[in-house]
Amino acid sequence: MTPAPTAIRLIETADAAPLAAHLAHDAEQLSRWQPARPEGFATAAHQAERIEGLLAGHGAGGGWPGVILAGDTVIGQVTVSTVLRGPLQKGFLSYWVAAAHQGSGHAGRAVALVLDVMAGELGLWRAEAHTRTENLASHRVLKNNGFSAWGIAHRHIFLNGQWHDEIFWEKTLREGAPPQ
Repeated sequence: MTPAPTAIRLIETADAAPLAAHLAHDAEQLSRWQPARPEGFATAAHQAERIEGLLAGHGAGGGWPGVILAGDTVIGQVTVSTVLRGPLQKGFLSYWVAAAHQGSGHAGRAVALVLDVMAGELGLWRAEAHTRTENLASHRVLKNNGFSAWGIAHRHIFLNGQWHDEIFWEKTLREGAPPQ
């Protein structure tokens, strides 16, 4: 069966319920890669509040919070955060796809699409990401989208009661000097 086409768009408060459902259903699997979440994180009410904060940050130029779609169905998130302007012109990329939709190429296609947003709409020159050293699926997603690993941060993230190493990834989105 051919998977539904992948798309991304800016997140909306109406996305709170489907995101909460995925987060609740996949909580155990996601906990392997993400920090502990507060009580109620995987509820539509909490997600709506979080989305409002993300959209406020976007309005202030601090990032681009998006959802990943398979056809018209919300299946995950892709976010550009920590946008730095001036001489750096870079943003940090993160993403996740609901377990039921993993392995169909949606993450890779969503990353390709958000790189276009980063270079175009956001006018950034550089994309960065971090992955845990054992997250081979994310390594493939980033490599297939032209990222290069540039170092390992030892004991970089504290998850599930212990420190974990992470690989730092980079991709230059275009050449030339930033706009003045």
